[in-house]
Amino acid sequence: MRITGGQYVRRNIICPPGIIRPAMDRMRESLFSILGPLDGMSFLDLFSGSGCVAIEAASRGASPIHLVEGDRGKKETIEKNLSFVHEEKHLFIMDVWRYIASCMTQYDVIYADPPFRMEEKVALAEKTDSHGLLKDGGLFIIHFPEEEDSLWPERIGSLALSDRRKYGRSILRFYTKKGQE
Repeated sequence: MRITGGQYVRRNIICPPGIIRPAMDRMRESLFSILGPLDGMSFLDLFSGSGCVAIEAASRGASPIHLVEGDRGKKETIEKNLSFVHEEKHLFIMDVWRYIASCMTQYDVIYADPPFRMEEKVALAEKTDSHGLLKDGGLFIIHFPEEEDSLWPERIGSLALSDRRKYGRSILRFYTKKGQE
């Protein structure tokens, strides 16, 4: 895999051992084209895998980037992949649900790429919202298989659907956090 744009464009990313479903280059390139410049924006990558999506965000100016991965076997590979990233970064090797429950940081962008076989993905968005991890106007982006698209509501707490994109059998949904009305 390679970084598709920004200051780290064409840098190689190593795939860690174990189960991983890296985000397709085309999908990542499209995602970051939609997001535009991320200068100074905070970025949280849930279910980081190789760290590729967070590195793409840093490549486009996001800082800090925080990565959460529950599989300890991926730690060494993610750290190698992060070695050339100069932006502020932190890798959390812990359960994503536990991270959400204990996190005291708010982010401009949260990207979640849970394993396709994982259930309760909508609950993940609900918990992220109810624990206040997203700043007002921030984006929660979720990647999931096409067959689950009908499970996703237009609104999840203070998160309102703002965009939906399809890439092969994969869907990206973008939810914007609305402030108190």
